[in-house]
Amino acid sequence: MTITPPDPAAEIAPTGLIRATAPEAGEPASSPPATKRLLPSLLMASLTLFGTYGGLIAILLPVQVALLDPAHKVQNLAIVTTTSFVFTLFAQPLAGAFSDRTRSRFGRRAPWMVIGAIVGGIFLFGLGSLQDLLWITVFWVIIQVALNFLQAPLTTITADRFPRSRRGGASAMIGLGTQLGMTVGVMLAGAFAQQVGVGYSVFGGAVIVVTVLFVLINRDWSSKHAAVEPFRWGAFFRGFWVNPRTNPDFFWAFTARFLLILGFFVVSTYQLYILTDYIGIPLEAAPGAVITLTLVGFLPTLCAIALSGWWSDRAGRRKPFIYAATAVMVVGLSMPLFMPNMTGMIAMSIINGIGFGLYMSVDAALMTEVLPNEGGSAGKDLGILNVATNIPQALSAPIAAIIIGSLGGYPVLFVFAIVFATLGAVVTAPIKGVK
Repeated sequence: MTITPPDPAAEIAPTGLIRATAPEAGEPASSPPATKRLLPSLLMASLTLFGTYGGLIAILLPVQVALLDPAHKVQNLAIVTTTSFVFTLFAQPLAGAFSDRTRSRFGRRAPWMVIGAIVGGIFLFGLGSLQDLLWITVFWVIIQVALNFLQAPLTTITADRFPRSRRGGASAMIGLGTQLGMTVGVMLAGAFAQQVGVGYSVFGGAVIVVTVLFVLINRDWSSKHAAVEPFRWGAFFRGFWVNPRTNPDFFWAFTARFLLILGFFVVSTYQLYILTDYIGIPLEAAPGAVITLTLVGFLPTLCAIALSGWWSDRAGRRKPFIYAATAVMVVGLSMPLFMPNMTGMIAMSIINGIGFGLYMSVDAALMTEVLPNEGGSAGKDLGILNVATNIPQALSAPIAAIIIGSLGGYPVLFVFAIVFATLGAVVTAPIKGVK
């Protein structure tokens, strides 16, 4: 992505202050400062988006795939999710780059959020009726790409509209919405486990309605007459390489998130199958068990998110919270190794809820503080950082399938998760621009 870097004072000053007036014609595009409506709006948008992710990934898609071919469910789920990874690898950076350059009277982010919501919602309406793995994969790929085109601009709004001193709180609100969404989404999906088509449609409709309301309530400044450089594909793909020597903090932040998310999701992606194959719960009862695990982890996560975002802003520090979160998650991930039963899974959910809650809001704030060009290409750069979330989530399925099938089964899966979560904390240490 090539774009003329704006004067930092034009949008986000070195002190982290957001521009107070709309840009004139020919100036770089920018967004208005946050209003009182924005925080609750971010909460609802995050709740809906991640509720959709949670309900689909934790219950509806695994159930649909398992019913299609019970004997090959692990491999088939890996096929679907890995294929979507290949097609969505560049989705968030592309969405971020396109939104950075979008020139419309509705601003930069809103058009892509609405397009992503509508396309994703429409294909969700049709996913539940499919009985062929190929078409399930095709629809899943389109849905994931579309929702990524919604998520990337939504993520960038924190950097667009909040000064650095308030981003911990804003990120905590997004983290709160994420956790609420995952909880509500799993519960809602569990209610539709026997009617996956209806469940998909409910989530699709919710994504469309909430996204449209978000952009109407939180209108952006027009970018119609803002300065913009021609898009060059070569420059865009070169932008994926962030030189560790010139931007070491960005590189280490990317690596840290990648490792920790991979460790977390190799377990959470296969939670339904862990319950059926490792714990021994029948498939028809497993969605209810997933709901139980989600509920017991909800309150600890909620409290940790609220505390960590506020506390890290007050302390002016991010990294100690990442270290603490990782230590807690390591303890949580070890529980099913010592107690391979529902009690161990409940203990893991509670402890992991605390750890992942501590991590979510602080990590999101940290990411906005290591961007190479915070004003001019925040959308693209945050999209690249979000690849550090997307890739490990996608890789978690094939890696877990290999571990489960050939490298020792579910106990080794938990060990793998512990090792990679720990490595994520280790590579956070070299980040120097954030305390």
